Amino acid sequence: MGLLDKKYQDSNIIIVSLEKALNWARKSSIWYMQFGLACCAIEMMATAASRYDFDRFGIIPRSSPRQADVMIVAGTVTLKMATRIKRLYEQMAEPRYVISMGSCSNCGGPYWEHGYHVLKGVDRVVPVDVYVPGCPPRPEALLQGFLHLHDKIMKESLVEGIGSKPVVIHDKGGDNIQVKSAEETDEHKTAQIEFPQQDVARKKEGA
Repeated sequence: MGLLDKKYQDSNIIIVSLEKALNWARKSSIWYMQFGLACCAIEMMATAASRYDFDRFGIIPRSSPRQADVMIVAGTVTLKMATRIKRLYEQMAEPRYVISMGSCSNCGGPYWEHGYHVLKGVDRVVPVDVYVPGCPPRPEALLQGFLHLHDKIMKESLVEGIGSKPVVIHDKGGDNIQVKSAEETDEHKTAQIEFPQQDVARKKEGA
């Protein structure tokens, strides 16, 4: 390296590994899938508007999952919608990422106990990379989530299994969302969504 340091004194040449160059290109041009589920989608649209301006980070909406790099699950995930979300995720090309936005998407939110129609966390059907808490989160929180995703992308390696641990964003109160990492569970690969009618029918058969 001594020869290189002495040769390039004008700082007009950057020496970097191919891995870092690819990660820098990915994190500088993240295209997110343009769809929303509930009230968190309003905050997502506000983040993309002129006041917060997603575009300055290279974050651009795309209407097709085949052209998207990241899926923002913004809002309540019902059992009927969960299968559609999984289908959209499977249509995205690798490398693909998921941001869970809001309490409903993270863990079911206010529907956790009595919401029989709500999925208790989108990570039951798709692997999540970044969790953004709040009901609903402010645009600044979603921006912070993307910055955490940038850091995660820059730490990724071409070697499989490195840099795949999800990120949990702490809220102002110091609380966080307790989640399992992708290495600890394979629920998203084998999850079967049970509808309430099926549970009632099984109970009747058992009786």
